[in-house]
Parts: sequence; structure tokens; C-alpha cells
Amino acid sequence: MRTTLTRTEPAVLDLLGGDSSAAAIVTGDVTVDYGELAERVADRRAALGTGRRLVFLTGSNTVETVVTYLAALAGGHPVLLQAGGADGAPGLDGLIDRYRPDVIVTAGPDGADAEVDDRGAGSRHAFHPELALLASTSGSTGSPKLVRLSRANVLSNARSIADYLRLTPDDRAATTLPLHYCYGLSVVNSHLISGGSLLLTDRSVVEPEFWSEFDAAGATSFAGVPYTYDLLDSTDFAQRRLPSLRYVTQAGGRLAPERVRSLALLGRERGFEIVVMYGQTEATARMAYLPPSLAESAAGAIGVPIPGGSFRIDESVGGGAPGEGELVYSGPNVMMGYAEESSDFIHGPEHDELRTGDLARQRDDGLYEITGRLSRFVKGYGLRLDLDRIERLLATDGIEARSVGVDERLAVFVRHERFAAAAREAVQRHSGLPTHAFDVHALAEFPRTANGKPDHAALRAHAAMLQATVMAATATDASGSASTASADSASDLRDLYAELLARPDATEDDSFTTLDGDSLNYVELALRLEERIGALPADWPSRRIRELAPRAAPRSEADPATVPADEARTVHDLDQPKPRRRIARLETSVVLRAAAILLIVATHADVVQLKGGAHLLLAVAGFNLARFRLSGAAVRGGEEREARTRRVRGLLRSVRALAVPAVLWIGGVALIAGTYDPATVLLSNWAVPGATGWSEQWQFWFLEALIWSFVGLAVLFAVPRVGALERRYPYAFALVVLGAVLAWRYVVAGGVTPDSPMRYALPAVAWLIALGWLVARSTTLLRRVAATAIVLATVAGFFGDPVRESIVLVGLGLLVWVTSLPVPAFAAGAVGTVASASMFVYLTHWQVYPPIEEVSPPLAIAASFAVGLAAWWAWGRLGAATRRLSARRRRG
Repeated sequence: MRTTLTRTEPAVLDLLGGDSSAAAIVTGDVTVDYGELAERVADRRAALGTGRRLVFLTGSNTVETVVTYLAALAGGHPVLLQAGGADGAPGLDGLIDRYRPDVIVTAGPDGADAEVDDRGAGSRHAFHPELALLASTSGSTGSPKLVRLSRANVLSNARSIADYLRLTPDDRAATTLPLHYCYGLSVVNSHLISGGSLLLTDRSVVEPEFWSEFDAAGATSFAGVPYTYDLLDSTDFAQRRLPSLRYVTQAGGRLAPERVRSLALLGRERGFEIVVMYGQTEATARMAYLPPSLAESAAGAIGVPIPGGSFRIDESVGGGAPGEGELVYSGPNVMMGYAEESSDFIHGPEHDELRTGDLARQRDDGLYEITGRLSRFVKGYGLRLDLDRIERLLATDGIEARSVGVDERLAVFVRHERFAAAAREAVQRHSGLPTHAFDVHALAEFPRTANGKPDHAALRAHAAMLQATVMAATATDASGSASTASADSASDLRDLYAELLARPDATEDDSFTTLDGDSLNYVELALRLEERIGALPADWPSRRIRELAPRAAPRSEADPATVPADEARTVHDLDQPKPRRRIARLETSVVLRAAAILLIVATHADVVQLKGGAHLLLAVAGFNLARFRLSGAAVRGGEEREARTRRVRGLLRSVRALAVPAVLWIGGVALIAGTYDPATVLLSNWAVPGATGWSEQWQFWFLEALIWSFVGLAVLFAVPRVGALERRYPYAFALVVLGAVLAWRYVVAGGVTPDSPMRYALPAVAWLIALGWLVARSTTLLRRVAATAIVLATVAGFFGDPVRESIVLVGLGLLVWVTSLPVPAFAAGAVGTVASASMFVYLTHWQVYPPIEEVSPPLAIAASFAVGLAAWWAWGRLGAATRRLSARRRRG
């Protein structure tokens, strides 16, 4: 029965349960205690206006988002949280049109003030006194139906979660989920009400910086949906030592029992617990949890009701086995009801229990277990998708479709293959899911039951058969026909890795990192992968080839100019395809490589006089050296020898990739023109004593420094236990190496500023490679600040030329502080290609530009790049042909 109350006293809700001097929020930059947080909440509450007003809040995991959320609750303002970022949340504009918020707050990144859009004095709405929070019913599907949650709902659920997780003021949770997602918001509520604290971050669990921040903050927990734990499998999480970690939680979809057991076993070894949880937005997040002590023995169960809640099984619904029926939940956290228009805000509680739509049974041990789904929803990646609504939305686009869920994957059927591409685009647009997260199939006719109703059971069976046939991932081509299965895609991608990395032994379980990829082939492989599978996730170098394969798309759909932007973290941390943009973003190291080689050639051709590009390239090479050649988790003692061998071979492969084309080119020029000495041909001119000034023999000093540095590192890491020491203390090791080569520089140079040509010799420039290495290891704020100070101290005075030093300083500063840089989208592919070919441009331009610059310096630059790019392309094709011939000979 619907009740309506006309009282308007606000449902004031204060979640701040900590001591005023205790930390409440920690970020990579600042710590906010409860006292300061309360003051900021009070200020924001005043900015939201008097009376009760409808507040829409968009933002990511930032201090301003938390402050505004708490201020709305404290002021009695019903608040709806939505995703922030450049793209906002799917359907947000429709929600604004339907509900007409009184205030829209956009909380930008940390360090930026929130934007408060006040849309008029007072409020145009009437609210029930208990209404506190509004939430989307189905994640990112943009459904206009909202869940109405009361003050008591939020408070009771926060306290229940704090109870069964045994939260104390010593607990600190890392925000691995977005705050607009009910699961992520429940982490905030439960920790603040317990006097605990939050490590606010938008980083993904695959980023080393996330774990650096986690360790530095002493975080005790993180939350994850199933996809989060899939991501962790591609990292070194299983080997990572996290002394402060007390527990991890999982919800947002079913995690396979064997995964639960393996996590529980790992936790038992490492000193943390896993808490599997079950919930829905309509229950303010949580309804059940599995006690950690049962995680191994009862994996697969959802556990017991949360404190204050209860379950019953309605066997009259579902028609299942005896004891099986719809799971019905009761508790103080059950929602007030739904809102489909703003007039619903005045209505009071309409439910005393929640029908979950899940089929369940109570086991003999008293635990509850989900056995199937009753309602027309599919839940995966932490989102609940209304299948009927998806069909209705497709119908509005003129597409007749049927949708079903198989396990936790969406499958959509259309009547003809020509509708498949349009359906795929529409599902992505309406749901916010990436195209690799669902399947689209074509059928001549939709099956029906005997009474003429849609036969969803038949569709589910057919979709399951298709998934089994194509190994769970079918991509759809531009004409709508089914394309290569993921197994074939994985094989194709493996061949691509084998070709570009010169690793015929590559398998589908390898990654760029395990195949010893380096900065020479990183950009080309990234570009070629983007042609095949679209925008790449930030952690693609560490992902197995088979993990990337389900993303594969036909070449006709690929957009080689599309470059992934910095990823905005979503509920399930998916790498969602981005629409075409005018501005794309490329990794800073890639842009610096392209910019540096342009400066080098332009300076040599006398178009500009901006030296320092080659020295900057050395630092970028050191940066990529640390990322690719010196990456890797700790290994067991028995595996140390294998890891040492793999690392040394990888470094020597880099030496070969640099030295072979260089020696062939320089040697050929020496034979034809007689311009280079044997020491220069052998890239050891730096070791020849007696040079007193610059000459053409020094033209390849950059390659000499790079090659001999790699040789020296190969010798170093061949020493037993050195590799283990570096993996255990990566930052300290890089710092020690930098200190050693800096001492070498100062001793050999006899001071801060070496004379020419010493400033090009290995002893005087090796520190730049070590400096780039250190920058790559500077993953925390404190370390980045320290790296900046070291950059300033070591670069200043090196050339005795402020302009030249400024170029190196700016480039290194960008490398320290900026992960990606904006470039015009149409030029992204070209920038990446120039970065890939930079070594060949540097190698060949010495012979190209001199005869042309007298006629036209700009033409000399263009010719230098044309020849360098052609040489790079030809060398790559020659290498590929050689490898194919070698493979045929081995097979013969």
C-alpha cells in the first residue's frame, strides 16, 4: 500500500563517526581528518542551499565527490550520484530532463573545486521526510527508474556491513569501485560510520601505482566485482607482499567457486580474508555475506543474511526442485520503493520485503545458495541489465530483437544479419557495455512457446551452444556476419606478437612483458593491435594474448587513429571503447620520442637550434627499459635462475635489435664513402682515447651509449641474486644505480659540465638512462617529488646551455608527472609511427639531410623522415620474411 506523508522535516544523516583528529580521507597528495572533513561538509551544505532540494552529483573517486555526497545527506537533500568524466554517465541528460534537479554538482579531479549549478531558489519538488538517497536500478543502463532509499536504509546497511566486517577506526579501504555504484558507496558509508578511513583513488588494480599508494597509505582492504579479480590474475598480486591488507570483499556478480577457494587459500598464506557478499541496490547494497572461515569449504554459497536481515524461500515461484524458489529478503535496508517521475519523491515506504528475482535454496548447513534467475535480468561485471528494457530500447531504434542471459553474459538476437551491426552499436550505446562484453546473433525466426510467448529458454540454449562453439567470444563484422572466434583471434594475435617481437616461440598465454618486449617494438605492436582490436587497455603489456583476443574486431571496423585516453575507472574497470574524438591521448614516452627525433633532425638541418633531444631520448629509453626489460614480479627461489636467464637474454635481444641494423648501415656507408672509422662502425668510438673535439665519428654516440649500457646491465643481472634484489627493492636499486653512474660522470668529466665531446661519451651520459629508470620507479607522490628534485639537480649545468637543459628538463618533468599527452586524433597514428621509427630516422638522417639542406632545409627534414621510415619498414619486413623462412626450414 502506497503511503504519502506531507511533513517536510529533512532526513538529516551524519555518517562521520571518527575522532576529529583521525584521518578520514587519504589520497596520493593529501590527508583530510574528520574535523576538516566536517568543516568542508558544512561549507558545501551551505552552498547547496536552504530547505530540501534535489541534488544530482557527478564525479569520480575524489574528495570533492565525498564532501558533496555527505553534505547532501547532512542537509536532508535527496541526492543521486552519477558517473563523472568526459563522457559522463549514459542517460544522464534523460534523467535531468525527467527529474529536473534543483542543484547539479560536478566534482572534478582532486585539487579542483566542485562546480555547483544552482537551477533556482528553493525546490520544485516535495519529498518524503525519510528520503535521503536515489540510485539507478541497473547500473549504467540509464534506466529512468530510480531506487528511493531512506535515511534508515542507508544507516542500517552501513552499520550491518561494519558489523560483519568488524570495522574499526584502524581500517582503511581503497576505493577500487566508483562511488556512484551502490557497492562502492557502501564502502564509503560503512568505513566512515565506523570511524575508519578511505584511500580515494581512481587507479585500476593493474597499475603498479595503485599498489604503491595502497602500501604507502597502509590500506587494509579493497572491494572487487568478478572482473576485478580477473584483472588481478594478469598482475603480480599473488606474489605481492601487502602487510597491511586485512581482507578483500567480492560482490557484483557470481565469482566461480574455484576462484573463491583459490583466493581464500592465498589469503590464508598471506594473512588476509576474503568476504563474498550478495546484494542489490534495492537493499541499499548488501543482503548476505559468506563468513571468511567458510570461504574454502562453502565456496559458491552467498552465506547468511546480514545482521538485522532475514531470508525466506518462496517455493510457489519458480517451479524448481523441492526447497527451491524465489529468494525473498526482509530487513531495515529494504528500499522505500521506486521513482519513475519526480512526483514519486513524496511517497513513503511501499515494501516490507524485497523479492530478489533470484532462485535459491537453503543448504543443510544453513547457508543460502543461488541456483538460477527468475526475472528477466542478467548480472555481470557488477551491472544488472534489464533484458526487457534493452529490447524496448532497440525497438525504438527500429530493431526487433530478443535478449537473454547465459551465465552472466548478455546475448542479443536479431532477425537478419543486416541488423546485427546496428544492434551491436545500439546495445553498446544504451547499456554502456563495451562491444566485447555481449554477443549479437542472427536468426531467421524467433522461437515461441506453445502459447505463442517468446521462448527464452530456447534462445538461452541456442546462445549457450553458440558460445561453446566459438569459445565464448564472437565478434560481429560490419555486414553483421559472425567473424573469427576468439580462439582464432588469439592465434592471429599470437602470430602478430611472434612477428613483431621476433619470438616464434610465443604462445597465447604470453604477454608483451613475458616475451621481453621493449621500447623498440612497443609502439609498433600497440599500433598494430589497435588496428585489430581497437582501443587498448592501459595494462595491455602485462595481459596475456588470449585475454586480448575476445576484444578482436575485423579490420574493417578498426580505427587505427583511435588512441586510448586515460582510462576513467568504472564499476567493473572495463576498458570501454571510446567514440571517435578530435583529441586523442598518447603515452608521454611515445610523444617525447616523436618530438625528440623531430627536434634532432630539425636542429641538424638548421631549421631550429634546439639541442637536447638525443639526451632526452636516452632518458626515455631508460624509462622504457625499466617498464619492459626490468619488469616482473618476485619469483620463488627455484625459479630465480630461469628469471635471471630470461632477463639477460631480453637485454641482449635489445642490443641485437639496435646493433645489427646500425652496424650494417654505418659499415655500408664506411665502405662506400669512407667516412667512418672501424671503431665507429663497431659502435665503440667512445672508447677510443684522444678525441679533443666533435667530429663525424661521434654522430652515433646516442646508439653507442644505449647499446653499451644494455650490455653492462646484462652483465650485472647475470650475477646471481642481483635480479632478485632489484625485484624486491626496485626503487632503491634504481637509486643506487643512478648514484653509481653519476659518480662515474663527475669523476670522468672532472666536474658538473663535461667538455665536448665528453658530453656524448658513455661515462658522461649513462646517468640519463639510469635517471629514466628511476623516473619509471617513482610511483608515489613522494618519489615523484624526489625524482623531480634529482632531475633539476643533475641536468642543471650539464651542457652549460640553459635552453638545451630546459628541453631535457621539460621532457623529464612530463615523464615524471604526466602519463599521457593530448594530440589531434587524426595525427595519433602518425605520431606513434614516427616514435616507432625514431631509431632508424636517427641512424640514416646523417647521410640524408646534408646534401638537401643547402637547397631547402624543410625538404631536408621531410627527406630524412621519409628515408628513416622507409628503412624502418623495410627492416621490419626483412625480419618477418627471415623468420618465416627459418620457420619453414625448421618444419622441413
